[in-house]
Amino acid sequence: MKKKLLIVLATADPASPVEVMSPIFQATVAAAMDHDAELLLTGRSGQLSIKGEAESIAVSDGNARTLYDFLRDAHEAGVTIKVCTPNLEQWGTELIPEIDETVGSSYLVTEVMDKRTVTLTY
Repeated sequence: MKKKLLIVLATADPASPVEVMSPIFQATVAAAMDHDAELLLTGRSGQLSIKGEAESIAVSDGNARTLYDFLRDAHEAGVTIKVCTPNLEQWGTELIPEIDETVGSSYLVTEVMDKRTVTLTY
């Protein structure tokens, strides 16, 4: 039975791109290794799901790549990207096209409790 890697970005602050970039990259690598990989944006990181937000955050000074580029790469590699519904109430509903689904808190609890799911939280 295939296990699932769920990476939850909850406390990682988009204002510090290195906090967000590494978990996104880990999800991308897991998908490239043919694992079922999912990225859940919640808390402050939910802001990255809104059009214009991730595109405006460079990963480092002098680097043209943005956090949106990493999200797009992850999605293209097969990572499923979801956002928690309360984030939409905070930042709006105009989502980047890479968001596959909006979910509530019960989804997170169900996934974390599933013995086939390995959860990493940042």
